[in-house]
Amino acid sequence: MDIFSFITLVGGLAFFLYGMNVLSSSLERMTGGTLEKALKSMTSNRFRGFLLGAGVTAAIQSSSAVTVMLVGFVNSGIMTIKQSIGVIMGSNVGTTITAWILSLVGIESENPFMKLLKPTIFSLIFAFVGILLIMLSKSSKKKDIGTILIGFAVLMFGMDLMSDAVSPLAESESFSKILTAFNNPFLGVIVGAIFTAVIQSSSASVGILQSLAGTGTVSFGMAIPIIMGQNIGTCITSLISSIGVNRNAKKVAVIHISFNLIGSVICLAVFYGLNAIIDFAFVDTSINEAGIAVVHSLFNIFTTIILFPFTNLLEKIANIVLKDNKGEVEEKTKLLDERLLATPTVAIAECDSVTCKMAEYAKETILEAMKSMDEYSNDKFSKIEDRETFLDRYEDKIGTYLVKVSSQKISEEDSQRVSLMLHAIGDFERLGDHALNLMKVARELKEKNYSFSEKAMEEIGVLKKAIEEILTFTIDAFIKDDVKAAAMVEPFEQVVDDLVAAIKIKHIKRLQSGNCSIEMGFILSDLLNSYERISDRCSNVAVAMIELDRNAFATHKYLDNVKYSNKNFNEIYAKYSEKYSI
Repeated sequence: MDIFSFITLVGGLAFFLYGMNVLSSSLERMTGGTLEKALKSMTSNRFRGFLLGAGVTAAIQSSSAVTVMLVGFVNSGIMTIKQSIGVIMGSNVGTTITAWILSLVGIESENPFMKLLKPTIFSLIFAFVGILLIMLSKSSKKKDIGTILIGFAVLMFGMDLMSDAVSPLAESESFSKILTAFNNPFLGVIVGAIFTAVIQSSSASVGILQSLAGTGTVSFGMAIPIIMGQNIGTCITSLISSIGVNRNAKKVAVIHISFNLIGSVICLAVFYGLNAIIDFAFVDTSINEAGIAVVHSLFNIFTTIILFPFTNLLEKIANIVLKDNKGEVEEKTKLLDERLLATPTVAIAECDSVTCKMAEYAKETILEAMKSMDEYSNDKFSKIEDRETFLDRYEDKIGTYLVKVSSQKISEEDSQRVSLMLHAIGDFERLGDHALNLMKVARELKEKNYSFSEKAMEEIGVLKKAIEEILTFTIDAFIKDDVKAAAMVEPFEQVVDDLVAAIKIKHIKRLQSGNCSIEMGFILSDLLNSYERISDRCSNVAVAMIELDRNAFATHKYLDNVKYSNKNFNEIYAKYSEKYSI
């Protein structure tokens, strides 16, 4: 191999890795909501975890990305260690699809149809269609499809360059002598592991091996241990991603290494053991690109079948390697792990999950404060104060994370969800402030030994029930992403406004008749303002959901339209006005 062939090989590898990166990131964006739903459906069922791992890896063409996800999930508390094992096994099987695609390079035929199956031919068509979609289409999804096609074309171009670069080696005696060294299985495993670890891509490593196989100089006996080593070397990604995470997340990397290492040892022992007894005739015969794909697939499938029943054993190995210190306080999971930013769709899914938890927490805080109004104590005040501080921290963490996510390339659907969350977290945080204001009113009543009149308490009781319902209704609509339910919030909010106004008028009448004091009027005003603002926050969240669903964000225009020219609004308003009348 001369210097020019070497440059071609390195350049081909660069194109291959870049194409793989473009392909993988674009496919991630395309999966968007689908990937999010898949993650939400994750259970402790190993088989479902296996299917998810295989499916996601095959979809995004990157087992490394899936591994990084897993470390982030466990570190964030989204998944347990046990759940991650099935996904790891599935990702090892899913990554074999890349080798099968690359094996198409070896197709040799004069048949026009078969020629079209060669990546060097159809990737050119993909490139042309892809550039047309990118340049002419306005749809972000179509542009993503175009980028996927371009990424694939670049990947295959890199593969073709590598094949051309190594083709002269078929005639090289010195290269043949070097290859004979790989008949030693231990050396083959080591070389495969080191090379894959260096370039951090098992797909690229397998692709280079397929390029060498295309020269006809690589035998089955040489290829098998190298493939085993490649599967060990790919674990370097999980090792790197486990730096700076909690102990459980580190165990994911240990499990990944254990799975591939044990699988390689078993497969090598079985293969060379049987070869010593049977003497396989194919060991010394040349292997082609398709043969590499077959061996790669069989190894990963066989390893999974063998070790699938022993997931508990893999977990025990991880626990032995990384022992939990006795008396050690359990490590807290990290809120919104930044490792997931490498896969924006997954990062958005976690953000969505955390935002929904924040919404539920905000609702519980308001309800707890309303309940404590009648049973005030300093301990309860401190509890609501802590909850309000926690909601502040939620808003800061989620907001910062969402800004980082939005700076990356994401789908239109994901972009809408990010915008909604950015709008909503501010309102959820303010609900904590309103809960604290309610407790301040309760404290003032307690300290001054004041109490509302029986009639005023009845009116406030009706308002409290209305607030409880509109709050629960809004939070449920947000969590379920139910736009139709959100459309019912605004007329309900108008009922709350009217209810507050009616209570103020009744209070003025009691004040004029001498049945109430001015001091109580101030306290009542503070209380009513807090309740009214709670309903306003509910309205803000609901309107944001509706407007973003319509690909618009003109809040005031929407409110004017819905209040004055919407029949449905009037019907819902009449329903709740009757239900909450005083």
